[in-house]
Amino acid sequence: DLVDWQKPLLWQVGYLGEKYDEWVHQPVDRPIRLFHSDFLESLSKTAWYVVFIVWAPVVLYLSWVSYTSLAQGNTRLFSSFTTEYSIPVHKYFFPFIFLLGMFLWSLLEYLIHRFVFHMKPPASNYYLITLHFLLHGQHHKSPFDSSRLVFPPVPASLVIGFFYGILRLLLPEVLGLSVFVGGLCGYIVYDMMHYYLHYGSPKKGTYLYGLKAYHVKHHFEHQKAGFGISTRFWDHPFRTLIPEETFEKED
Repeated sequence: DLVDWQKPLLWQVGYLGEKYDEWVHQPVDRPIRLFHSDFLESLSKTAWYVVFIVWAPVVLYLSWVSYTSLAQGNTRLFSSFTTEYSIPVHKYFFPFIFLLGMFLWSLLEYLIHRFVFHMKPPASNYYLITLHFLLHGQHHKSPFDSSRLVFPPVPASLVIGFFYGILRLLLPEVLGLSVFVGGLCGYIVYDMMHYYLHYGSPKKGTYLYGLKAYHVKHHFEHQKAGFGISTRFWDHPFRTLIPEETFEKED
C-alpha cells in the first residue's frame, strides 16, 4: 500500500524514505513499470537471448582482431617507459590474456553487485533511492520478472564503453582490447547464468544447482551476503559467504 502499482514506480520509491530498504526486500510476483514513457520502458526490458545475439558476435570479432594484431609482433609491455627492457606480447598469449579478462570481470561483477547494486541509500536522499531502485532494487522487489533479469543492450553499451575506455588508458591498445574482450565474454556468461539461476532447473548436486540455491538464499534470506552470481569465489576473501548451515537445514 506504500506505492500505487497502477503508476510507474521509479518516481514513487524515493518518497518511501526510511521505509524503502525494508519495502524493496519484500519480494512480489508481479511486473513492475518503471517509466511513463513507453520508449524508455522498452529500453529497460529485454529477453535473455538478446544479450547473446548482440554481444557474442562482438566477442568473436574482437577476439579475431586482438589475435591478428598480436600476431604482427608490435605489441610490447612497458614500451612507454623503456625500449630496452620492454616485454613483447606474443600472439599465443592471447588465450591467457582473454582468461585474465574473464577473471577480472568476475571480480568486477562482485564489486558492482555488492557496493553499487546493494548500496543502502540514505533515507533522506530521494535521488539515490531512485537510482538504487533503477539499478537493482526493482530486481529484488520483483525477482521473477523475466524481462528484467539481464542487462538491456542500450544501457549496457554505455557501461561497456566506459570500461573499454579505462582499459585503453591503462594498457597498450591491443593488450587492452584482449583483456576487454575476455571481460565482455565473462559478462555474457554472467548474464546468461543469472537468468538460468532464476528460471532454470539444474540437476540436484551439480555446480549450477548449488549456485541456484545460493542465489535464492541471497534474494529471500541473506540480502547482505552472497554477492557472487557466476561464482562464489569472491565471497570467500571478502567474507560475505552465506553461512553453510542454512543449506544444511534446508537439506
